[in-house]
This record gives sequence, C-alpha cells and structure tokens, in this order.
Amino acid sequence: MQRFFLIKSAEAAIALWVITMIVFGLTHFSGNPVGALLPDDASPEQIAFLVAKLGLDQPIHIQYLRFLGNALQGDFGMSMKWPGESAMGVVLSRLPATLVLGGVAMLISVVVAIPLGVASAARKGTLIDSIAQGIALIGQSMPSFWLGIILIWVFAVGLGMFPTSGSGTWLHLVLPAISIAWFQISALTRLTRSAMLEVLDAEYVKLARAKGVSEPVIVWKHALRNAAVVPLTYFGVLAGSVLTGSVVIETVFSWPGLGWTAIEAIKARDFPVVQSVVIVFAIIFILANLLVDLLYAFVDPRIR
Repeated sequence: MQRFFLIKSAEAAIALWVITMIVFGLTHFSGNPVGALLPDDASPEQIAFLVAKLGLDQPIHIQYLRFLGNALQGDFGMSMKWPGESAMGVVLSRLPATLVLGGVAMLISVVVAIPLGVASAARKGTLIDSIAQGIALIGQSMPSFWLGIILIWVFAVGLGMFPTSGSGTWLHLVLPAISIAWFQISALTRLTRSAMLEVLDAEYVKLARAKGVSEPVIVWKHALRNAAVVPLTYFGVLAGSVLTGSVVIETVFSWPGLGWTAIEAIKARDFPVVQSVVIVFAIIFILANLLVDLLYAFVDPRIR
C-alpha cells in the first residue's frame, strides 16, 4: 500500500509540473503582457524598464525557472485588477466560496445519484427505473447555465423563494448548487445503474440469493461495494467538472468565487490572477484524482 501511494503521489507531482509548463507557455504565447500593463503612450524607456523588471529580456528557460521558483512559493505577482493585492491572495480569498459551492453540489450529486442508480438497477424495467433514466436523459441534455437562468426565472423572480444572485445566506447557495449538481446527478446515476446491473448478474449474487440472503443485503452490502469502483472513477472527473463548471454558474449567479474571479481577471487581462486560478484548479483536480486512486485500493484489494 505504501508503494502504491508513493507511485500515485509521484504521478500527481509530474502532472502538476507539466501543468506549470503549459500555463507558462500559454501565458507567453497569448502576447506580450507589457502592452496590458502600460498605457498606449508609454515611452521606450518605460517599456524597457518594465521588460527588464519582469525578466522578459532573459532566455525563455531562465524565465520558466524563475516562474517555477516563484510558483513553488505561491508568488505569481501582483494583481492588476485588484491593486495592492497579490494574485494568489486574491485567489485564496475567493477559494472558500467556490469550495463551499462545489462541496454542496457534489454532496447533492452523491446523495441523489447513488441511491437512484442502485434503485434503478435493482428494480430494472419498473417505474423507478423509467424515472431514473428519464432524469438522466433530461439532465445530460440541459446546459448548466441554461438551467441556472430557468431556476432564477421560476424560483427567484416568479416565486420569490430564493435570491437571484450574490451570497451571504444558505438561500443564496441553493440555486447555483442545483444548477451544477443536476448534470452530475444524471451522469452518476447512469454509471451507478450500469455498474450495478453488471454486478447483480454475477454468479456470487445468484449464489447469495440461492442461500436465502435478503435482497437489501445483497444490493446494498455485497453488490454496491463491488460496483463502487465505476462511480469512484467518475468522482475525480466530478470534482474537476464541478470546479470548472463553477466558472459559468458563478458568473450567472454573481457568486464571488474563483469562477467569477477568473472571468473578471480575463476581462481585465489580469494574467497573474488567471495563472493563479489555473494552478489552484489544477492542484484541486490532481488531489481529487489522487484521492480516487487511493480509494480504489481501499474498495478493491486486488488493486493494491
């Protein structure tokens, strides 16, 4: 188990290193940041001073090593849209809002999708199965931003049950969390159902039924544990999609998290903040997938 953990940790570190190269490369290919930092009437002396200050006159590999060293210290420079604040400081101050929204969305997804998928597989061909497949089909057909707008129109504007935007109370959290979770519920329900159907058709399940083991014990104790590897595979993707999906949903609901911050930074061409957001998203995504790999070994000893 220790060797398995070390291998997966090394893979995660390599993935993060590759991401830093991609972020650095895209930043340089997107254009010269000097034009965004200085006014149009800047003198050649001002331009030369800023180029030297940013180290843009050095070879590309020296620039990358400098970028990597600063990144390891969490230093991505100062924000241009939020003067007086460091780029990473801006990101970390908005991170809790995104984690709360994403955490609630994932909790809703798991609490709804897993029982629904299990019930759909255990009652194949019944009304419950038809309802579950209908929810999955509709959920995967609706863009999250469109669903968010419809929820605002119906429940915030029409019925006045929830605020239209912003944050502050748990009521502000309901509509954006449902908007993010709806697609994930659909995908996770279908994965759970297909995995459970395969397991319920296995020989050991037939043997357990022949021995007189009750159906709830077979479904929830024996079958679900063996079918859990497939939903776990999707959990890493779920965490990443919830975070990246928050970029759109946070903009729709004006939720003050990383997604909204990223959009505002892009509009202002605030490259340090954009870099910080990408790196933080990448770290969370990689850690989520590392956790999934470790859960594999816990759920299925054969992987160890």
